[in-house]
Amino acid sequence: MNSFYTREELENIGFKSVGRNVLISKKASIYGWERIVIGNNVRIDDFCILSGNIELKNYIHIAAYSALYGGSMGITINDFANISSRVCVYALSDDYSGETMTNPMIPDEFKHVNYSPVTIERHVIVGSGSTILPGVKLCEGTAVGAMSLVNQSTQPWKIYAGIPIRFIKERSKKLLDLEKAFLSKEVMQ
Repeated sequence: MNSFYTREELENIGFKSVGRNVLISKKASIYGWERIVIGNNVRIDDFCILSGNIELKNYIHIAAYSALYGGSMGITINDFANISSRVCVYALSDDYSGETMTNPMIPDEFKHVNYSPVTIERHVIVGSGSTILPGVKLCEGTAVGAMSLVNQSTQPWKIYAGIPIRFIKERSKKLLDLEKAFLSKEVMQ
């Protein structure tokens, strides 16, 4: 038995759109299929949760036990990004001030939810166990160390880690040369 949905199953599920060479575990939980766009060469592993407006571009991996909560504002993950295991990405969050109530079982009139889109640009890697909060933009080439709290946007081609994140050092742009070589090889095949 294959643990990933077949192409036919993916086409019948009801995604907004789904590209080619997509591997989604049958053990993933996906809510609002019709609001999710999936590009080419995307893999989503066991026990992941995807909910709300989500756009996954090309060559993306979302490792086991990760969760993407797109809500109405959405999460966009661009080409060649990698979400390691147990990462949570939130485009919405309850108000923790105590001024309002929280949780999805409470009517909207009694709570205040922060909705703000999350963007993960090309060649971003997010380390295991990290949390990304609403409104964050991880710029191209950002690397986030494991167990980090991402509560602010980043600068391109830098490495961040910590709770909350802080700049660690520059990241190599050699990935861009590797991408060109990879894509030219892909075209040849």
